[in-house]
Amino acid sequence: MASAEDLVADIEALEEKLAEARRSITARFIGQERVVDLTLASLLCGGHALLIGLPGLGKTRLVETLSTVLGLRGNRVQFTPDLMPGDILGSEVLETGADGTRAFRFIEGPIFCQLLMADEINRASPRTQSALLQAMQEKEVTVAGATRKLEAPFHVLATQNPIEQEGTYPLPEAQLDRFLVQIDVPYPTRETERDILLATTGVEESQAHAVFDGPSLIAAQTLLRRMPVGDAVVEMILDLVRAFRPGDPAASEQVREMVAWGPGPRAAQALMLTVRARALLQGRLAPSPEDVIDMARPVLVHRMALTFSARARGEDLGGLIDGVASRMTAAEAAA
Repeated sequence: MASAEDLVADIEALEEKLAEARRSITARFIGQERVVDLTLASLLCGGHALLIGLPGLGKTRLVETLSTVLGLRGNRVQFTPDLMPGDILGSEVLETGADGTRAFRFIEGPIFCQLLMADEINRASPRTQSALLQAMQEKEVTVAGATRKLEAPFHVLATQNPIEQEGTYPLPEAQLDRFLVQIDVPYPTRETERDILLATTGVEESQAHAVFDGPSLIAAQTLLRRMPVGDAVVEMILDLVRAFRPGDPAASEQVREMVAWGPGPRAAQALMLTVRARALLQGRLAPSPEDVIDMARPVLVHRMALTFSARARGEDLGGLIDGVASRMTAAEAAA
């Protein structure tokens, strides 16, 4: 069992590597520090991320850069309505040998990688979307009755366009819950967009370099789970998650009226991991209540649903989460 001093030394060493990784990523993915940090946090926790943003905001570029910086073997799948599960998982083909004998051979699909970019995931049919469920949860796939393990680490970074809904199939709740965080990719600021113009329209562009590889990323994920979490943070996570369940006594009248169903235990698990990742990325040895508040929206927003009346009024889940979290912070400060 490692001592507390060894744990602190390991965390500090990891913080230095993460700082270098962030510098390498932002050399190609300019600005959008919040998006970079949330995506890195998701991968540090061993999870998957859903990136929501309009076309042309750099989502594909971010995933390609992450693949280089983290030293992961990546694949990209463009989801379309005619995409079939076999196009992702792979399939068996019947081959005839030189001696005339026939045998089935499995041809791996693009999911057999370490970092899969599922581009515009909501454009595929529910049948194809569900092909990812087993891979995302169990890190294995079953084809033709045979179960095949995926290479570790395995992560899915999926993208969605929040505006164009024609010809799309909304992700089912069970699949949304498999994503550790939902990351909103906004338009860049004017200064950031100016930097992007200058950096990407010249003869040469900045290149990212590898900081991690598969084994070192797995070691970082293990170390993250060894980070201590104080009782106050644990209680705050529980209070926050339970506050959004309409049937819970802790839920406010506003939540009962607006929320059809709230987050389950997987949301609390996700918060427990992501607050540690945020502390690591900010160079701290343990998470604080501020980390819980900051990670509340990306962890909870895709694990809840508004009631029909709330949707009709144009209510927003993100605003509700921010409001409840802020009131909880103010109440704890007053106490």
